Amino acid sequence: MIRFLPSVLHHKACGKQCNSYFPETFTLLCWNVHKKNQTDPAFSTFLKKLLKKKDLYLCMFQEAEFRGDTFTIDDCAYDAAANLQVKDTFYGVLTACRTESNSAKAYLSNSQESLVGPHKSLLLSTYPLRENITLLILNVHAINFRENSSYERELEIFAEKVRTHEGPMIVAGDFNAWNKKRMEALQKLQNELSLERVTFTKEDNVKSFMGYPLDFVLYRGMECTAKEVISDHDISDHHPLLVSFRTMR
Repeated sequence: MIRFLPSVLHHKACGKQCNSYFPETFTLLCWNVHKKNQTDPAFSTFLKKLLKKKDLYLCMFQEAEFRGDTFTIDDCAYDAAANLQVKDTFYGVLTACRTESNSAKAYLSNSQESLVGPHKSLLLSTYPLRENITLLILNVHAINFRENSSYERELEIFAEKVRTHEGPMIVAGDFNAWNKKRMEALQKLQNELSLERVTFTKEDNVKSFMGYPLDFVLYRGMECTAKEVISDHDISDHHPLLVSFRTMR
């Protein structure tokens, strides 16, 4: 049975292995895994190599598959928000981190895909960046097969959910910003929240459609020190975005 309804928020703690706060520098992975994280044997090997080679601290997945504690990354806690359930398997956005979240909330988009399809999921989580400083992270998989007006409303809702947060912020994921109107809506969101955009070039090979990139990493209150797109894989039609940050003391 397929359900187009969200589950409760999924959470896995990592206990004593988690760090109390973020380090001064850390690397983020943002990736639409196209539901391959459980079904493709190459995913686990590929991710383990990235975790070790790039010293990943924070992973933001879209179209992730998860069932209870079956999605595991060593020494990480995770929160996940589902937009689709098939029997005991859930699909949606998942954020894994070596620091456990203070709070997490799962949301669904107001609009459905193609009027009768599933909603999209959104995950808002907060983390102790350092003492008395909270990092807000919004893991996004934006609506795709709907008119521009629905897309614009969804991004306005994103902004409403995080507008009161005054500290550092990361808003990242698959924004499906595949035309001029959608890019303008994304730019409006960026301006309203005083976010900077990690800039990639065409040569970086970010997943695109009709000449427009789909995946983005927006941030504020931190310094971007490095960026990279990993394209040497056959796991998903999207490529992992790696971004390194330095927190501002």
